[in-house]
Amino acid sequence: MEAPARLRSVGHFIGGKPVDDDAARYGDIYDPARGHVQARVAFADNATINAAVDAATQAFPKWSRLPLGRRAEVLLAFRELLKQHADEFGRIVSSEHGKIVTDAAGEVVRALEVVDFACGLPHLLKGELSEGVSTNVDTYSIRQAVGVCAGITPFNFPMMVPVWMFAPAIAAGNTFVLKPSERDPSASLLMAKLWQEAGLPDGVFNVVQGDKVAVDALLDHPGVAAISFVGSTPIARYIYERAARNGKRVQALGGAKNHLVVMPDADLDAAADALVSSAYGSAGQRCMAISASVSVGDSAEPLLERILARIKKLKIGAGHDAGNDMGPVVTPAARDRILGYIETGVKEGASLLADGRTLRVSGYEDGFFIGPTLFDKTSTSMRIYRDEIFGPVLVNLRAKSLDEAIAIVNGNPYGNGTSIFTRSGAAARAYQSEIQVGMVGINIPIPVPVGYYSFGGWKASLFGDLHIYGPDGFRFYTRSKVITTRWHESNAGMNLGFPTHK
Repeated sequence: MEAPARLRSVGHFIGGKPVDDDAARYGDIYDPARGHVQARVAFADNATINAAVDAATQAFPKWSRLPLGRRAEVLLAFRELLKQHADEFGRIVSSEHGKIVTDAAGEVVRALEVVDFACGLPHLLKGELSEGVSTNVDTYSIRQAVGVCAGITPFNFPMMVPVWMFAPAIAAGNTFVLKPSERDPSASLLMAKLWQEAGLPDGVFNVVQGDKVAVDALLDHPGVAAISFVGSTPIARYIYERAARNGKRVQALGGAKNHLVVMPDADLDAAADALVSSAYGSAGQRCMAISASVSVGDSAEPLLERILARIKKLKIGAGHDAGNDMGPVVTPAARDRILGYIETGVKEGASLLADGRTLRVSGYEDGFFIGPTLFDKTSTSMRIYRDEIFGPVLVNLRAKSLDEAIAIVNGNPYGNGTSIFTRSGAAARAYQSEIQVGMVGINIPIPVPVGYYSFGGWKASLFGDLHIYGPDGFRFYTRSKVITTRWHESNAGMNLGFPTHK
């Protein structure tokens, strides 16, 4: 589309400099609370992608050879700057995403855990050594950076998820090109500025804005060695297949349908608090949001009563008001898609206990608001259960036993996160053992691992072998090299036989 007039423009950051040149194509950045376009974002073309990859390629040799302690110093400085600018990140993210400012600022806290872990890079990059594997022969391994890495990140965590990718990548000695979501891109430029203030050399971290054109250019570029992605499952599969065909290493995290199983012996007040918080926080626009509850035995009625009572108390409004509990969804397209799913659920015969379609926010009548929505008596054949709605919609299924609940969760194609609320250690242990999901919580509603473990799902929630951040992050962004050495005291002569351990 043509660039709209008199709007703030969001551009790129390449080789240590903002790039604000006129682009041929632009995208709209909305104010989700007020319902209007507030800015425009430049869409990168192939030439812009080439410039970013070239800058990263040129910066790679020097950065990858920098002493580990020096790299750690830069990360430590970046960490402090993130802390100092937490409130600013909160305002920026809230203004473009719609989430409440305190929720947005909370992204910094979880991002800092990953940076903390990455600051231990001198230890994390150590190899192994075996002395005397044969006469005068030693074998050891080293881990080396892969080169230029690219991250393609989602709108729902425009600050935190990029850090999950680039912190371990840069710590390991790689250079990085970030393609953030075009829906809320401004946080990426603040991160670029802070990297520069922290002393990161020009070209090590670059930002390109854009849409599918930019994504495909990164997937196809011969100078990009590794691709990290977080988003929906259809796009994750596309990213994985196209990048892998081009010889790149890929980690592509897909969608989710996260379940919370409530046993009859559970603390139902705690379970209801957890379900409301995890289903409706950030308007349900979290890849780890609980979007399906499974009430076991006779827990359903008292649990649903508690959830409805809590829904009525939620304050819904503009994200800049920290007194609100939930803000709008990100775009009009997202709003319309979610409203369509609610209508589908009614037609499919699910019992609609709380209808978010009726919500009106005074003073923000044009905003993209949807109220908390709750369905009961949902079946596994319904689209509102099968599909990832990615909005403030919670569906409840009923199970007669723990075994039936486990079968429901395991029968779902997604395997990102799940939780169980119970007082029974035996039930919890059986659940964590038998469930086919990558991240499990026990009396924890959103089981996002701390920064020194790794984040990732199973089944259709992950394409690739390694999870994001933590130990898997460093494995993904490095390659192992094994060296075998022999130092002869005298000439051993020729031997055309296969080498043996003698």
